[in-house]
Amino acid sequence: MTETPDTPKPADNSASPVERAFRLLRFIAEGGSTANLSDVARQINVNRVTVMRLLESLKAAELIEANPQGGSHRLGMPFLTLAASALGGSDLTARARQILPGLVEKTGLSAYLAVLEGPRIVYLLCETPDMPLVSRIRVGSRIPAHRATPGLAMLAGLAPAALDALYASYPEDEDRPDWDTLAAALDTVRANGCAWSFSGLEAGIDSCAAAVRDSRGIVVAALSVAGPNSAFSADETLRATAEASVKAAADALSRSSL
Repeated sequence: MTETPDTPKPADNSASPVERAFRLLRFIAEGGSTANLSDVARQINVNRVTVMRLLESLKAAELIEANPQGGSHRLGMPFLTLAASALGGSDLTARARQILPGLVEKTGLSAYLAVLEGPRIVYLLCETPDMPLVSRIRVGSRIPAHRATPGLAMLAGLAPAALDALYASYPEDEDRPDWDTLAAALDTVRANGCAWSFSGLEAGIDSCAAAVRDSRGIVVAALSVAGPNSAFSADETLRATAEASVKAAADALSRSSL
């Protein structure tokens, strides 16, 4: 029989269990919804029963977890932390490790390195001052790019077509940005050369971020600092210090990529 575009592909029974699990993990990482198991089976070319078994196995291993909004799954924190540790060996993160401590020393705030992962960001590194950590952000934390200053700093460096393509895969069941609000925020970031948030992601936490570019001028990461807004209220010079320090650190990391 001749296969037409509408004819479902037969399940690939020759693939190993590891390969099937990887297909499912990649599908979830790219924003695919697991609410409809038959659709997932078609997308990753395995049968529906196998999808059910893989989901249970991956959940048991904490590689994925149920989406709090229901009806689907997302990558689990142990998997993200492992991935972040692996990325931590790259040249970018190796150079950032040398820069972040100085950023903490100059500002007295926690400092982070983050990269884009589709329409989300992943925090790869974190340096903290000698005081209790006030933010819930950890290495491996993965959040929508438009909700955090590192994400806004990176999104502002994208061409409009690239930005549209990035959000084309954004899951419908998640908190999608208001496009007019996002466009205005990105214009502000471009004008200022950095992104600011005042209790935007976490109540009581202010943050500033600047983009890092490679030798071609392409945005590859962002550096940020964050701390309690009480620290900014107590020191009226801290905002200017934080902004200048983050910009300088991002420029230094960008120059080291040349």
